[in-house]
Amino acid sequence: MERLSSSSARVSARGFLTIHSAPSALRSHIDWAMQNILGTNVQVVWQTQPMLAGTYKTQLQWRGESGAAAEIASVLRSWHYLNFEVHESSDTGGELFRFTPELGIHRAATDASGAVLINENQISNVLQNSFDEDAIRNEFAQLLGNSWDEALEKYRGAGMQEIAQLRAI
Repeated sequence: MERLSSSSARVSARGFLTIHSAPSALRSHIDWAMQNILGTNVQVVWQTQPMLAGTYKTQLQWRGESGAAAEIASVLRSWHYLNFEVHESSDTGGELFRFTPELGIHRAATDASGAVLINENQISNVLQNSFDEDAIRNEFAQLLGNSWDEALEKYRGAGMQEIAQLRAI
């Protein structure tokens, strides 16, 4: 007897998770969640986060089915104390999720190079609902995730300051 399969083809995706800061108590929960979502044994290597006392950071490359980044972001945002980014890409496009406790979640479609895409409907909506140039600029900045970029930038460079200081000596 022939095995039945889904009519929709499964799309393979690759992704990159960066947790910029996580409390020590959540590390094992995050490890378990990643293994559960990705369906494989995941070896997460944690390092201390010098920008926020008592927290840790990690980076993880993964492969899985399309939509895994959305699932990862949904699980991680339920732990309010994290700062993270998840980027997924496949042959059909990509998605970027960013989260900070203060700003919440930001979701954006991306192209093959990882640049955020703004679609025609989003542009039309901004132009319809904005009444001056400043409002238009603010709405586009929101769509691009500029506030999330600014908030996470201090974590992205964490550890690089020590290298710069050592080179200066």
